[in-house]
Amino acid sequence: MQNCPHPDLPLQGGKVRDMHFGINFFPSVDPALLSGQAYYRQALALAALADELGYHHIPTVEHYFRGYGGYSPSPIVFLTAVAQRTRHVRLVTGAVLPAFTHPIKLAAELAILDSMSDGRLEAGFARAFLPEEFDAFQAPLNESRARFEEGIAAVKRLWTEPEVRFAGKFHQFGPAPLLPKPVQQPHPLIWIAAIQTAASFVWAGEQGYNLMIVPYLSAFDSVAANLRAYRESYARAGHGPQAGKVQMSFHSMDSLNKLWGFLMITQGPAQLADTGLKGSVRNHCPRPHGIEHGVFGY
Repeated sequence: MQNCPHPDLPLQGGKVRDMHFGINFFPSVDPALLSGQAYYRQALALAALADELGYHHIPTVEHYFRGYGGYSPSPIVFLTAVAQRTRHVRLVTGAVLPAFTHPIKLAAELAILDSMSDGRLEAGFARAFLPEEFDAFQAPLNESRARFEEGIAAVKRLWTEPEVRFAGKFHQFGPAPLLPKPVQQPHPLIWIAAIQTAASFVWAGEQGYNLMIVPYLSAFDSVAANLRAYRESYARAGHGPQAGKVQMSFHSMDSLNKLWGFLMITQGPAQLADTGLKGSVRNHCPRPHGIEHGVFGY
């Protein structure tokens, strides 16, 4: 399951690129029906099973207040618990929100997770988009992109430089060292969450970061255009002819054939062909039984 080549996937270095499968914890839970204690017990048991069955990665989100994501206010805390119950699965913050956290705290806590998991962290970052979250953290929504980009820049410097003096619009500090440093050098893989805004795809490519997307939230012709913009900006910035990795998140069904049928109905075969999603959904490798949560593949 960790390395699952598919003939529809593009070549990289003369070889078929591997596709990995994971499970994505995005809680959408009515607290009246399931307590936090029960959710975490179930989620941690499922994470341990995913590791046992050979799944490659486990992402989880950061949201607050509501049943929509509210049981996951701290991906780092949850994934640290997962780290202690697993040996192989990659741990993905999918994603943390720099707009709401000081970069020193965020960089340090992510580095702790990388240390406690023996170097299994993959750090995903997102802008955030829910107005009530920005209101609660007293951060203007119209500053979301600037706070996001500044936060990632500060975290990356703290991970990679012995001592950092930072002078941003929202954060000024230093000279300051960071302890601990990440296990992975020069730093863990960085992922950027993007949905519809073309500028987010272009910026991720320019920075040389990997990309995490939710294709079914947009028309697939829009997804295809944004992915082309990402790959083109990645290459223009000199990061190499092959763009970074792309994670795609889908709701799973009892078979991938049914999922493919659902996508054919909702989006149409022409749009799917344009995006290259066929290779990501119709995979001919067997999938382990027993897990029917969201499939998150790259």
